[in-house]
Amino acid sequence: MFEFAWPWLFLLAPLPWLLRLVLPAADSGEAALRVGFLDELEALAGRRARARLPAWRQQAPFVLLWLLLLGAAARPEWVGEPLPLPASGRDLLLAVDVSGSMDYADMRWEDQEVSRLTLVKQLLGDFIEGRRGDRVGLILFGSQAYLHAPLTFDRRTVRTWLEEAVIGIAGKNTALGDAIGLAVKRLRQRPADSRVLVLITDGANTGGEIEPLTAARLAAEEGVRIYPVGIGADPQQGGVLGLFGLNPGLDLDEPTLHAIAEATGGEYFRARNGDDLRRIEASLDRLEPVSQQPTLTRPAMALYPWPLGAALLFSLLLVAREQGTAIRQRLQRFAPHHWRKQP
Repeated sequence: MFEFAWPWLFLLAPLPWLLRLVLPAADSGEAALRVGFLDELEALAGRRARARLPAWRQQAPFVLLWLLLLGAAARPEWVGEPLPLPASGRDLLLAVDVSGSMDYADMRWEDQEVSRLTLVKQLLGDFIEGRRGDRVGLILFGSQAYLHAPLTFDRRTVRTWLEEAVIGIAGKNTALGDAIGLAVKRLRQRPADSRVLVLITDGANTGGEIEPLTAARLAAEEGVRIYPVGIGADPQQGGVLGLFGLNPGLDLDEPTLHAIAEATGGEYFRARNGDDLRRIEASLDRLEPVSQQPTLTRPAMALYPWPLGAALLFSLLLVAREQGTAIRQRLQRFAPHHWRKQP
């Protein structure tokens, strides 16, 4: 079916005539001599005055050119029949802890000690890129929880925003309950079987207004499955603290994270090093995709190049015509002097 995407542009059709009525006439700045007997002078000179076209015929080429330009600007297109566009996948929110403790360097990545947040960025970034067909969003939480990226198919942008996250951007504490509550608020409008939250933290709830287990019960009522991931090395792997027999993962509240997973039908994962995070990523990859309501799309083929090309060609022809007329007038002006036959 043929249609214009922006048909309202044809309301601009009378614009040139309105401008001609409103704007003053152009002044060439040259002196002009008005001769009322030009026809008699041309007859005395032995030349016939060129017949002048009616005003509407003189303006017709420019009217056609203006309509072609308007037709191209209105975006003509050929629209096909509606076709179903299947969509499958999950609505997956990633809630990442950016509190002060995530800066502790007790994790290893490519034989180097890196901070917990650095390792999460490396492996979670690949996880985001692999979520083809899923809507992915990002929540950063510390003392408060913030939606950093809404649910979107643009996984590359979500990964970029994750890589730009810094420690302390949301405060130094850990508001687990607020992060879950914000995720539930964003996921409750999505299909019930596709709501997934991956919660990554290295500590216990030390901030916020909602208790984690209360938020987990709300998530269970809304059908949100939560997969908590606890970050922190064992004492023998904990860098400087491990050398002194201290447990770098002591602040991690694993019983609460287990309870959150059980209450929502998810699963708790423990990440003590990079290899554990890789296995967690593989486990999350095995989540079953959920078919969503298919959307309808109508394929459209743009046709604006045709009137635009015709306008360009027609304007070139008008310029060529004017140039040809000017050349003929010059030749007629000088011909009697240079090509006059000698007696």
